[in-house]
Amino acid sequence: MAVITFIGSGQMASAITFPAFENGNEVRLVGSPLDGEIIDALRKDGFHPNLQRQLHDGIKFYKIDEVQDALAGTDLVICGVSSFGVDWWATDILPILDENIPMMSVTKGMINMPGGKMIPYPKYWESKLPEGSKLELYAIGGPCEAKCLASHVHSSVGYCGPDMEKLKWIKSLLATDYYHISLTTDVVGLEVSVAIKNAYALATSLSHGLAEVDAREGINHWNMESALFMQSTHEMENLLETFAGDKSKLMYSVGDCHVTSQGGRSRLVGTLLGKGYTIDKALEELKGQTLEAVVISKRLGQAITDLGRQEDFPLLMHVYDLLEGRTTVNIPWNKFN
Repeated sequence: MAVITFIGSGQMASAITFPAFENGNEVRLVGSPLDGEIIDALRKDGFHPNLQRQLHDGIKFYKIDEVQDALAGTDLVICGVSSFGVDWWATDILPILDENIPMMSVTKGMINMPGGKMIPYPKYWESKLPEGSKLELYAIGGPCEAKCLASHVHSSVGYCGPDMEKLKWIKSLLATDYYHISLTTDVVGLEVSVAIKNAYALATSLSHGLAEVDAREGINHWNMESALFMQSTHEMENLLETFAGDKSKLMYSVGDCHVTSQGGRSRLVGTLLGKGYTIDKALEELKGQTLEAVVISKRLGQAITDLGRQEDFPLLMHVYDLLEGRTTVNIPWNKFN
C-alpha cells in the first residue's frame, strides 16, 4: 500500500512495524546513531535484542549513514527516537525530510519554555522548521506497551495531527484487528496527556517499592497503589488544564499511566525509589536504560516551580525532590486532595 520509513529502532517504533508490515506496506527500519548494534542484530537474524521479538522477514534494515537510501520513495516517515534524540532529530533529520511527505512521531515528552510554559515535541519541532515549510507533523499517543503490541495484544491509541483526511490515510496504513486507532486534530491535548503520564507512572510505582520493604506477611498494598493512582489522575487533570488548555484528553493520560505503571522502566525507577534508593543509586542500578520518566518528571517539576504552583501538585513535587536528591521517599499523604 505504501512505503513507511521508521527512523530510530527503539522498542515502540519497532513494535509498530508489525501492523505496518502486516497491512502490506514496505517497511524500512533505520537505526539512530546509537542503534548500530541493534541493526547488526536485525540484519543477522531479524531478532530485536531490546524488544525481544522476531521482526517480520521482509523488513529492510538500514544504518544511519544509509538514511537517504531509506527515505528514497517513502510515503510516510515515523520518528522512533527517545527524548534524548529530540534535538538530534531537529538538527540532523528534519532538514533532510521531503516537506511533501508527512512525518509522524512515537516520541512522548515536552520541552520547557520561559515562564513555566511547556510545549510537546511536535510543536517544538515545528518551531525548528524553516519559515514557509509545508512539512506536516503527526504524532501517536495513548496506552500502548511495545512488547504487548508486538505480541498482537489488543491495543488502543490516539493519532493526532493537523489534517483529518491525512490522519485517516495514516490510520488505513497501520490499523489492524488488534491495533485500534482513534483520531484527533488536538495535537497539544493528546501529546501533553501522554507526556505527563510517565511522571505519574513513576509516582504510582513508589508503592511497589514500599510494598517490597514491608516486612509484614500476607499484606497487599493495593489501597496505597490505588490512592497514588487517584492522586495522579487529579494532578494530571490539573496539568492538562495548565499546559493544554483543557482536560478533554485525560483518558489518554489515565490509560497510559496505568499501563506504564504495570511494567517497564518508569515502574523500575519508581520501585527503586520506593525501596529507599537515592536517585544516584537507582540510576546506577538501571545504567544503560532510557529513562523517559526521569526526564519528564524533572521538566514538569521545574515548570511548576517556575509557575509557583507547587502546592497544587504535591505528588509531582515529591517525585521532583526525589529525582533532585533532596529527599528520600516519604509520600505527602496529608497534602493530597
